[in-house]
Amino acid sequence: MTKRKPLSTVVAESLSEKIRSGQLLPGAQLPTEAELCAEYDVSRTVVREAVARLRSEGMVVPQQGRGMFVSETPAPRNFSIPDEALRTLPETIALLELRLSVEVESAGLCAERRTDAEVNAIRALMEQVDAQQADPAVVQIHYDYDFHLAIAKAARNEFIHGFLSYLRPMIVPRFQLGYVVTSERKDSYYARIHSEHKTIVDAIERQDGRAARQAMRKHLHNSLGRVRALARASGVAATEAEQKAAAASLFTDMKRPAPTGG
Repeated sequence: MTKRKPLSTVVAESLSEKIRSGQLLPGAQLPTEAELCAEYDVSRTVVREAVARLRSEGMVVPQQGRGMFVSETPAPRNFSIPDEALRTLPETIALLELRLSVEVESAGLCAERRTDAEVNAIRALMEQVDAQQADPAVVQIHYDYDFHLAIAKAARNEFIHGFLSYLRPMIVPRFQLGYVVTSERKDSYYARIHSEHKTIVDAIERQDGRAARQAMRKHLHNSLGRVRALARASGVAATEAEQKAAAASLFTDMKRPAPTGG
């Protein structure tokens, strides 16, 4: 007799096929538990097990308070990801968490302190960066870093701008955008990033610090989610030892300013 598949496997495979076929596009929200229960005529437990499987495979990612969304990260079997890039994933995740903590405040301060000339320059830079829409296979995942630096500079805090400038050579060259988005999905990806950028700039233009912080948090949280999904899909987990090693490596060359005589 042929052994029947568990219901959770049937549901997971059906959802996987919808994602791979494009029926559920990257960034799309999964139906609610209740909707999935009704669609497949199964219990909530079955749905939760199916979604947990998709999450473990990096096909869906959670967004706090909003639900599950289709990941923009393809399964590694479809892409050639160099071993050296995979090894740096834990450190990259740690750096993105650091950026998140600094740049949220940077955007808020920028909104509260910027000049008209600065916000005009930030908007012009955003349009220039977002118009390029290069092939994901030849562009870095953090191709918009100049945009982020411009916001930090207008925050009027040289420590923030200096620190993010210091991080740039450690963050930008790490991964090609092609590791998390395919060429055929690039138009929708770039459109989504432009929308996130525009929300940040609109808040800065209105001098709304609270909205700017929220918009920057969402933008960087989405970026962090993509890299975490890549790590999960690649079977890479950040251990405490790896985090400590990453931090030690990051700050090896950072020198304290020499004390001035008094």
